[in-house]
Amino acid sequence: MPQATHDVFNQPEPLAGYDAFAGNRALQDALRLNAPALDTAQFHALGRAVGSPRMQEDARLANVHAPQLRSHDRFGRRIDEVEFHPSYHALMGAAAEAGLHGTPWAGEGPSPHVRRAAAFMLFTEAEPSILCPISMTYAVMPALRANPAIHRDWAPGLAARAYDPAPLPFDRKAGLTMGMGMTEKQGGSDVRANTTGAVPDGEDGWGRRFRITGHKWFFSAPMCDAFLILANAPGGLSCFFLPRWLPDGTRNAIRIQRLKDKLGNKANASSEVEFEDAAAWLVGEEGRGVPQILEMGTMTRLDCALGTSGLMRQALSLALDHTAQRQAFGKPLIDQPLMRSVLADLALESEAATALALRLARSFDHPGDAHERAMARLLTPVAKFWICKRGAAFAQEAMECLGGNGYVEEGGQGVMARIYREMPLNSIWEGAGNIMALDLLRALRKADAGAALAAELAPARGQHAALDRLADALPARVEAMATEVEARLLAQDVALAVQAGLLARSAPAAVFAAFCDSRLAGRWGQTFGSLPAGTDFDTIVQRARPR
Repeated sequence: MPQATHDVFNQPEPLAGYDAFAGNRALQDALRLNAPALDTAQFHALGRAVGSPRMQEDARLANVHAPQLRSHDRFGRRIDEVEFHPSYHALMGAAAEAGLHGTPWAGEGPSPHVRRAAAFMLFTEAEPSILCPISMTYAVMPALRANPAIHRDWAPGLAARAYDPAPLPFDRKAGLTMGMGMTEKQGGSDVRANTTGAVPDGEDGWGRRFRITGHKWFFSAPMCDAFLILANAPGGLSCFFLPRWLPDGTRNAIRIQRLKDKLGNKANASSEVEFEDAAAWLVGEEGRGVPQILEMGTMTRLDCALGTSGLMRQALSLALDHTAQRQAFGKPLIDQPLMRSVLADLALESEAATALALRLARSFDHPGDAHERAMARLLTPVAKFWICKRGAAFAQEAMECLGGNGYVEEGGQGVMARIYREMPLNSIWEGAGNIMALDLLRALRKADAGAALAAELAPARGQHAALDRLADALPARVEAMATEVEARLLAQDVALAVQAGLLARSAPAAVFAAFCDSRLAGRWGQTFGSLPAGTDFDTIVQRARPR
């Protein structure tokens, strides 16, 4: 009888069927620091869903079967619809049920923004790209208050824990989503270069109505129910509410030209659109569109930091779980000294990112507190810049822990390849690194940022000499408002100082000491895996293991 050529062994089982929150001690401790009154039962339930084979399969299918544009129906009528795989809709429904979109603005319980942030990070571990429309819905909700009539009609649907993909007018749907359309092909981040025009067209129950003609070069999630866009009105660049369906039940003139073929973010449809005399309503003051967009950008930039932190955690979990099962040179990879150094270094980076992102979210729960307002303004560009900048290098190193298995797209190990392709997006979206560094300089000119930073770091003073030195130097650098060419370095150092200060209050001594020794005291090389020999590798690695 023919014999099999070989038996399959020493191949790790997929990381599935686990509670993604139960093993995430960094997130648990950050929650205790930032929102101690929160009940964590909700996170365990979401963690089990995120770690379930069912949601993991939905994530795979939603990325394999990319969205398809259906510009016309079979009779030749324009419909401008995007067709998604059923797994996309399943994921969107789970995200809405978890309250990741507009629910914090409905004031549900204590610390709604921290609660939503922690859940957003957890969900990102399953599938980040569908969270684009979820994030935009979260960001636009406050801006709608500038048009009370639209806010009155749309806010309940935008905050509902329901997802309804049907292409119908808003008042016939159980749940609603919103997107944003700002950038044009000639301007990109320089939205003042926009050419899209808005012509007054009377007034009705939603206020001043305009007719929009122009285009948007990046118009993400075009199947949302409405969008906030920028267009040039007679009074200047203004913010407009643009629904897909008009109050009379007809389709608005939003023409989807094509879908973007992106490096990653495959499950989410990003598009180019043109507006052909489309109807839109003014939101806020005419000519004040840019300040309104900047306010919304604060929320989406928070989500960039949260999303990258979630992706880091998932990449770390995959690396830890793989190396705990894979044998090489007589023992598990996780017990090999060099691999242990790499894993511990990745664990430090992941925990520091989680701590900083959740600290930023806390500032949105206390808008009436002067210190929290200052920290929101200061930390938004800092966290977005630093965490997202670290993401791609982090993903590459985590992928290397899996060797060739991490580079393939197939099966459970293919998650790592998907993470790697996703990582650059959050660094680019909503303002790349230079935009964030310039935004930091603007923040320094608008608030007593030096004093706010000193107060933030005060609880950690005296616990590590390197942190004390950096904390002593930063306020003067902040107050001096560093020149533009130094802005990236300042953003990095503020991020590292705040991360260290947070770890002093939330993490074990071994984590705090290793972070300060490496990131602040200079006992670190140019790559992950270059921690000093005296590091408590065992404590750091064991703390980070997902199961």
